[in-house]
Amino acid sequence: MSTPITLIEAVTLALDYELGADADVVVFGEDVGKNGGVFRATDGLQAKYGEDRVIDTPLAEAMIVGLSVGMAAQGMKPVSEIQFMGFVFPAMNQIVTAASRLRNRTRGRLSCPMVIRMPYGGGIHAPEHHSESTEAMFSHIPGLRVVIPSNPSRAYGLLLAAIRNPDPVIFLEPKRVYRMVKHEIENNGEEYPLDCCFVDREGADLTLVSWGAFMHETLLAAEELAAEGISCEVIDAATVYPLDTDTIIESVEKTGRLVIVQEAPRSGGVGSQIAAEIAEKAILSLIAPIGLVAGYDTIMPYAKREHQYLPSVQRIKDEVNKGMAYT
Repeated sequence: MSTPITLIEAVTLALDYELGADADVVVFGEDVGKNGGVFRATDGLQAKYGEDRVIDTPLAEAMIVGLSVGMAAQGMKPVSEIQFMGFVFPAMNQIVTAASRLRNRTRGRLSCPMVIRMPYGGGIHAPEHHSESTEAMFSHIPGLRVVIPSNPSRAYGLLLAAIRNPDPVIFLEPKRVYRMVKHEIENNGEEYPLDCCFVDREGADLTLVSWGAFMHETLLAAEELAAEGISCEVIDAATVYPLDTDTIIESVEKTGRLVIVQEAPRSGGVGSQIAAEIAEKAILSLIAPIGLVAGYDTIMPYAKREHQYLPSVQRIKDEVNKGMAYT
């Protein structure tokens, strides 16, 4: 019988499985070895697989990602960790000009099977540069995949798929959910599909789309709305680039209404892209304007004001009720 585990434990389990199954997989980053990572995602892996497979690096993000590209180009499968998403900017040159373009630059002669893991998002009362949600920045780069699990089961299955994928994957882990919920997971190496949405709740009146940590508030809002007579279909985008628009379009064609929930700032986000896709491909199915519940166009505030910035169940319900006013 499988034991219920948290999202962070599911990450560890997936890394452990692939390190054991594939000798080409290596894990490295700041404090991932002896200390097991700042959130303990790699706890015990260096002791099990040795310092040649689970490697502590200097505080040098550009070097970490550059090393990943070199390893991947030569057939290895590096899984590197950027300690917090807000620390990734020194490595953007390597991600954008090397990792994402390697297959295209070599006309398919080389691929780049690498994963960059990053804890992201707010809600843990962290200091500046520790609470960013900049998934849209990576979703604008052809050649990358951007994957965001929302729960332990998806963290396990999607990380396995990411490591096995022949192209670079940005794997964003919602740290607010690291220890929020537990799922029973059988450690059987079964991956989840990339590039597709998951329908977590069937509904008839309105489609709710989110990803990452705010799937939890979205599902809670849908539950409360159901008690009030409003049936919401809830979709987890999961891979926000490339985006599975077909699943969202199919739902909107059924419900006629769409509300998108994102933690990131409102302007230029993944939610805007989803809205644009629906406006282009399913506008005749809409009976209400598309709603967007998001963070604000400002820096994530410090701990005492986080709750005012982050989407809430009530904000989601209010936006749904606005949509339901159209008949």
